[in-house]
Parts: sequence; structure tokens; C-alpha cells
Amino acid sequence: MSLRPTIDFLLYQWLGVESLNQRTRFAEHSRETFDAVLDTCERIARDKYAPFNRLVDTQEPHFDGEKVILPQATHDAHKAYAESGMLSAAQDYEMGGMQLPYSVEASANAFFAMASVSIGSGMLTTGNANLLMVHGTPLQREVFAKNEFAGRWSGTMCLSEPQAGSSLSDVVTRAVPDGPHAESDPLGPRYRLKGNKMWISSGEHELTENIIHLVLAKIPGPDGKLIAGTRGISLFIVPKKLVNPQGELTGERNDVALAGLNHKLGWRGTTNTLLNFGEGKYPVAGVDGGPFGNGAGAVGYLVGKPHEGLRCMFHMMNEARIGVGIAATMLGMAGYHAALDYAKNRPQGRPVRGSRAGAAGAGGKDASQPQVRIIEHADVKRMLLAQKAYCEGALALELYCARLVDEQHTAEPQAADDARLLLEVLTPIAKSWPSEWCLEANSLAIQVHGGYGYTRDFPVEQYWRDNRLNMIHEGTHGIQAMDLLGRKVLMEDGRGLALLGHRVQTTIASAGASPVLLPYAQQLGRALQQVATATQAAWSTGQPSDALANAVPYMQAFGHTVLAWIWLDVAGAALLADPQQASAATVGRLAAARYFFHYELPKIAAWLQTVESRDRTCADLAEDAF
Repeated sequence: MSLRPTIDFLLYQWLGVESLNQRTRFAEHSRETFDAVLDTCERIARDKYAPFNRLVDTQEPHFDGEKVILPQATHDAHKAYAESGMLSAAQDYEMGGMQLPYSVEASANAFFAMASVSIGSGMLTTGNANLLMVHGTPLQREVFAKNEFAGRWSGTMCLSEPQAGSSLSDVVTRAVPDGPHAESDPLGPRYRLKGNKMWISSGEHELTENIIHLVLAKIPGPDGKLIAGTRGISLFIVPKKLVNPQGELTGERNDVALAGLNHKLGWRGTTNTLLNFGEGKYPVAGVDGGPFGNGAGAVGYLVGKPHEGLRCMFHMMNEARIGVGIAATMLGMAGYHAALDYAKNRPQGRPVRGSRAGAAGAGGKDASQPQVRIIEHADVKRMLLAQKAYCEGALALELYCARLVDEQHTAEPQAADDARLLLEVLTPIAKSWPSEWCLEANSLAIQVHGGYGYTRDFPVEQYWRDNRLNMIHEGTHGIQAMDLLGRKVLMEDGRGLALLGHRVQTTIASAGASPVLLPYAQQLGRALQQVATATQAAWSTGQPSDALANAVPYMQAFGHTVLAWIWLDVAGAALLADPQQASAATVGRLAAARYFFHYELPKIAAWLQTVESRDRTCADLAEDAF
């Protein structure tokens, strides 16, 4: 079973991506160039990624005392990905890019995530470089971003610390100006950093000749103390190996040391590290031996203005959250395809026919008849259809968000601003919904396989292990929920929420003209009103503690409503392209939409009941009661 027909339908028949060619930035592109990119990435994923997904899971990265060792397959895959040009796909031609729409780039990257998310592609490197393109100086863009886009160097994001976790206001990594002339360094104001960072993906490896860390740290105030809260945070470029303003390696190692590798449930092919900055393992000579003495302190270059680091970093974090959503989606999709293939080929049991006490015996089964394939059983169809509804719906959501990125960057001012605001509201859903429900799809894929699914003889157990990270990755489920209910639905006086509501109402009106879709349009209208009522009720006391006590069930209901909208819109496009429902693909899409409205959307009533009542069962429970 191929992913390509689904991507083609969503890109061209649903999202109308070909129309982007009418815009100046994409004028040199066509359906043919888009297809060529998809063809290339599909081939590389098939040849360099998929065959080695199990290998990188079993041959985990290890440190030999000097360097991190990765399988040769990972080196080959990274080389092929870099040579494809995908690291700089959306960049200007002058930067070595293709000026490719992000919706096409995201679609192309989906092939790699499905083939082996554990090997990884270039999400962090591209995000790192994209941030520098927005917030870096011209020389920082030329030296650091351009080398990352070329695949010569790779990039990371260094936020969390062992004692702080997701609470960025509690980071204690310090950055001190590197002597009296620190401001005059051509690469940016030069600082020395000292501290520890945890959970750094791809923080140490030999895949590229340099690693560019983007590090959050605090510059001490005049009293020498760190400024409390997130307002004291600044952002720094900290290369693993020092470079000169011409982008050449100086041959000197920066004071960034690997403190350890994390051994994970999944994503085992990607290194995940604890890094020490400025511990003195690799002393760097500086003014008077450096502000931390004896040459200690990692050299870093300020990005943007002091104390605006978190604002800069959110450019990368939001991009990474869509990337995590795509990874979660494609892991679910990989499990779905495996389960579907298994169900079509595994004979077991016999169908239920006739009356309960009929001639065939209890349950209407005739033991003398040959076994049937398990896909013929109603409950297996239920599990497969659930996976299809979750994964194909999530893919449509992610590509819709990617299309909004294109609108934000290239549309007329009002449409671009609307796209920006819609992205703000939808980003927590784009990250959280696939990470919960495509994980459920992976669980169902194991169930379809039965006992075999729980063994390493089949790939579905690895897909589940790899996907379990995504509810934590780039902001936990709870963090996304508080962001949605505590900030996104309120921002700009609720304009983003109203804008989303208008888009949903437009789909409802369009679908209402179809006898096939009318019941679902009416159901979605009621769901939209339920979400609006719950949002108002949650904030009716004006107390954040009342509203946010049930932020996660709110996000679950909100996400299901968004996915119902996505499915209704996709179903409308499917009927428009194939009004007679002549193709199996159309029948399948309509069935997935029907499943979502029959089995999934009704769940929001229970979630929203706790939100509307501002239930404090969890919030008020005393610690000793646990």
C-alpha cells in the first residue's frame, strides 16, 4: 500500500497547492516540479531509510570515549537526505534553496518519517537555520545557517535543564560577556556560557563536521545575579567546533562536552544527550583566561537582543511542533499500513452468519468451513477504520497547517495575517492531537496483529515505542493544553478562535448542500457551539486556576472538533472529485469521515462537561490522598 495517492489527493485536489504557482515566489514551479520532489524523497525513504528502521533500533548510538558511534546506514541516510536539497527546500535560490512551498516540503518529509523516524532527517537542523534566517545577523546567516542548509553542519535546540525540565523560567545556564571587546566580534556579541542542558536530540555525533547548538541562557544583571523568570533568557549560537567569520573551522574544539547518552524507549537511532557547557574539558583561550577562569566557558554568540531569547526560540519551537505532529502522524500511518497488510493475509476464525441458535451452532459459525482472513471480521474492520480516520485525518490537519505557513509568507496582507492567527490557534492541536490519537492507532495496529504484534517479529511494536515520545516531545500534552485554553483561544480578544469558527462554518454551509454530508454538517455545527459554550464557561470566573484545571479534556474536545471539520472538508473534496463514489479511495475517505462522526465526535460531550462545570476533582485532591 502506497502513501503517495493520499498525499496527491490532499495536496492537489483538497488544498489546491498548484495554485501557489501563480505567486511570484513559486512562479518557477509546477505540478511537475512538485511531483519530482515527492518522487525523489519517496525513493530515498524507500531505499535508504525503510530497510534500516529495525537496525537502528537495535544498534543504538554508543560513546567510545572519544566520539558517538552510529551505524553506517545512518550516515548513508543523512548523506542522501542532505544531497536531496531538502534541508534548504523552502529557502531562497540565493541561499541554495528551491523556494518550495512548505506544504510540499512537509509532504515530502512525511515519507522519511514513515520510513524511519528513528534515523531522523533534518527537522532540527532546518529549524535551527530557519530561526537564524529570521533573528540572526547577516554574517550569522551566511556562516551558520547557510552551512546547515548545505548539510555541512547540523543543528540542535538546547532548552531544558536537569533541574528545570519544561519550566524554562528556571534555567540557570549563565552567559557572561567574553572580555571588554566582546561586542566587537564579527560573528556577534561574544559570550562565555556555563551550565548543563538535557534531552538534546542529535547533540553529539559524527554525521556532520560541526554541530551548531542554539542555547538558552541567562545574562546576569548588574548585581551579578540571574534575572528571575523567562524575561532574563537570551539565545546564543554555540558551535561544537569554533569557526572564523569566513565559515571555516579553526581546528579548536569549543567547551561543549558530552555528559551522557539517554537510553530511550523509542527513537533509539537518534542520539539524545546531556551536554555540559563550560565545564573546562575543552578550555578555550580568551581574554584573561575567560570569565570563568582557566579558559573555561563555552564560546557563544548572541542571537537577537539580550533577554529576548525565548521569543526568538519560539520560532523554532513552533516549527518543531508541526514537525512532531507529522512524525506522530506518519508513525501511526506506518502501523496502519502494516496492520492492513497483515489483516488482508492472516486467516483466522469464521464469519458469524445466521441466527444465534442456527444450524451452524452457537454464534452462527460453521466450523466445517475454511477460515477467513481477519479483515472480514467486523471488529478488525473497526480497528482498521479507526486507524485510517486518525492517521489520514491527522495528515490532512498537518498539511492544512503547512498550507497556512505558505499563506502567511506569500498571501496578501489580510490573508497572511489570518493565516498567522489560525496557525497560533491550531499549532497546539497539530502537535498534540496526532501524538495522542496516532499513538492509539499504533496500539490498535498491535491489537490487529494479536500476540504477534507484541513481538519484535513484526514492526508495529517499534512504531508504538517510537510514537510514545511525541506526547512529551516539544512540550507535553499538559503544556499544549494550557497554551490552547490559557492563551491561544484568548489572544487578540478571541479573534483567532472566531476566525477558526468562521472557517468551520464555511465548511458546514458547503457540506450542507450535499445529502450525503448534511447530517455531519449539522452535527459539526452543534459540536462547534458546545466548544464555544465550554470556552466561555471555563473562563466565567476569570480565574485561571478554574479554567486550566481541565485544560486537557478541553484540548481533546477542541482537537476532535477540529478533526471532524477537517474530515468534513476532505469528504466534500472527495465527493466533488468523484460524485458517483466510483473509486475505492473515495469510498474509503467517506467511510473514515462517517466513522469519525459516529464513533469519535460524540466523545466531546463527556470532555466538555467537566470543562463547563469547572470540575476540581483533580485540582483539589490532597497529596496524601494519593
